[in-house]
Amino acid sequence: SSQGSNARPPEASSSPLEPSLLLAMKLSGFVVALLGMGVDASKLRAQRMHQEPDTACGKGFDNLVKGSQDYYRTAAVELWTHPSHTMDNATFEAEFECWFASMCTTKCGGLPSLASTRKGKLTDKCKNVQADWLKIWNMFTEEEVKWFKGNYPAEEVAAAGEEAVDESTVHYKQAMQTAKEINKKELLCLTLFTIDDECVKWPYIRLAK
Repeated sequence: SSQGSNARPPEASSSPLEPSLLLAMKLSGFVVALLGMGVDASKLRAQRMHQEPDTACGKGFDNLVKGSQDYYRTAAVELWTHPSHTMDNATFEAEFECWFASMCTTKCGGLPSLASTRKGKLTDKCKNVQADWLKIWNMFTEEEVKWFKGNYPAEEVAAAGEEAVDESTVHYKQAMQTAKEINKKELLCLTLFTIDDECVKWPYIRLAK
């Protein structure tokens, strides 16, 4: 596979690393919007448990084998190290667990592990708080870019002329999109580590020595 260094990055704001204040304002605005529509976190989570739109979370995080769940727990600690993001793995726990469960359920779309050639650089950049998300995005192969864009559950919903979707589905997609935008580097790191750890065959994230 050729590397995706020339691939077009996922939608983002004008600057790769936004000031923490701006991120906080975005998150606050999102929460306020949800509350304004009468949707609180517990209700949204309960809705997800009963009906995952388009089976976007695969078979669901709670239905993964314990080893896979343990892998995610270690990844959530190792990859969320930026001072302004250390609590985001809890804030967006349901969203990141959803994506991880989707990857495990689909075996990462059959994408091959590139650990032998990528793991060292991936570990270095993911653990370096000075490295931005573009450094990680440029490690994706063309196949991985296509797969990620086609499978991460944050696509547009209820487009003009289409049948209206359930309100909980709209909120769900918005939450997944917000999680991606605020924690883009961490999400991309989680994605590549999951692929390189063979989606996943170990009960812990395998960092380069």
